[in-house]
Order: sequence, then C-alpha cells, then structure tokens
Amino acid sequence: MELGSSVSAVVTGGASGLGEATARALADHGVKVAIFDRQKEKGERVAADIKGQFCEVDVTSDDSVVEGFKKARAAHGQERILVNCAGIANAIKTAGRDKKTGEIRSFPAKEFDRVVQINLIGTFRCIAQSAAGMLTLELLASGERGVIVNTASVAAEDGQIGQAAYSASKAGVAGMTITIARDLSQEGIRVNTILPGIFETPLLAAMPDHIKQALGAQVPFPPRLGRPQEYAALALAMIENGYFNGECVRLDGAIRMAPR
Repeated sequence: MELGSSVSAVVTGGASGLGEATARALADHGVKVAIFDRQKEKGERVAADIKGQFCEVDVTSDDSVVEGFKKARAAHGQERILVNCAGIANAIKTAGRDKKTGEIRSFPAKEFDRVVQINLIGTFRCIAQSAAGMLTLELLASGERGVIVNTASVAAEDGQIGQAAYSASKAGVAGMTITIARDLSQEGIRVNTILPGIFETPLLAAMPDHIKQALGAQVPFPPRLGRPQEYAALALAMIENGYFNGECVRLDGAIRMAPR
C-alpha cells in the first residue's frame, strides 16, 4: 500500500514504545494517525507531536473500542491501516514455592486471564472492528482495501520461566494470523504479525544500564537491544509490500530465549 496523506491509520498502544515509534514513522510518511491507549497524558503528547488524534481506549472493552474507532474515523476517515501494539506482560510460575515461607502457590487464573484479555482478545477485538470498517472502502488501484499488523513476541515460540500467560497470549496472536489473513483475503485486506525479541521499551528503560547491557549481550548479532524504530521499519515494510501477507516474522537479532 502506498503511504501518504490520503491514508489514515490506527495504532493501539501508540503512546509509548513500539506503538509510539510506529505512529511517528507513519506520520513521517504523511499518514493521518490515531493513537489508541490508556495513557492519556502521553498519548495526547505524541498525538500533538505528529498532528494526530488521541483516543483513550481500553482494548478489553467492546464499547471503548467501538467509541475509539468512531472518534478516530470522525477525525481522519475510515482507516486503511491498523497496527496492534497494545499489550502487557507478567512473570508468574505455573506453580512454585514462596522463597521466604515455603508456601506452595499456583498461578492465579485471574492474572492469566488478564494477560490473555489484553494481548490476545484485545488484539482480535480491534482487528474485527477495523476490518469491518475497511470493508466499506473502495478498492485501491493495487486491489487492496487495508493492512493489519499485529504484535506477538518471540515468547510465542520460546517463552521463559514465568511466561505461561504471556507466551499463550502471544502464541494466540501468531496462530490466528494466517486464519484472519485467509478470512479477509477476498476483501483485499492483508494481515501480518511481528514477533519482537528484546527491545528498548518503557519496561526495560527503567532497568539499570548493566542489566540492559547484559540482556543485549545475549543477542547473537547485533549484540544489543532492539530499537523501537526497527520494529516500526518492519511494520512499514509489511504495509507497503503488497505481497506480504499471512506471515509471522521474528525481529530478534537471531536470539533464541533461554529458560530464564
């Protein structure tokens, strides 16, 4: 798909990290960008920087997502691009012993469900709403109506200790990619997913430098953390290349995660 001012996009999780980098990259190419996020202050600041639209959205809520798309479309028209970056992580063993008391504990189902609700079901909720809107659009000269890019994780394939919920949610995103691409193929909508490795995100930014350096050193090449701009570059490649469809692509410097 050719990018420019005639195209609008929605980026979930666009207030920070991978989503922010992607929102900025799309805006740099002239695209009108709406940011979905719960971080109101950060989201409004990024939206102001890129002359976009901020929509305070909770991806676990049908009503919130519907209202978000209404607001985005009122500002920019029906989006042809959706990039899903909203997500969370946690680290809890399936079952284990408390190091201090020796008490045996199991992974709280409520916490498992929360991760799946945001990362997997929230992603699908936004895909379904956006795709339905894209069906109202005329085909472009390329035969396309729209493009969807999702965010999974290398944890979908080699999750570490404590990542059962996170890995399951991200494996779900990767697993549904080809199915959704096939669902939407006759309507001219492409769907792809990126599986990032260890990236410089707000979560890692709070860690001490020596820990970040140690994490980066685990990457075969280049031996460093991934940069959000590198994620954004791959997202744009998936959007612009019309033959890119139904794929899940690792972006990880060739790392394969160890158990811990």
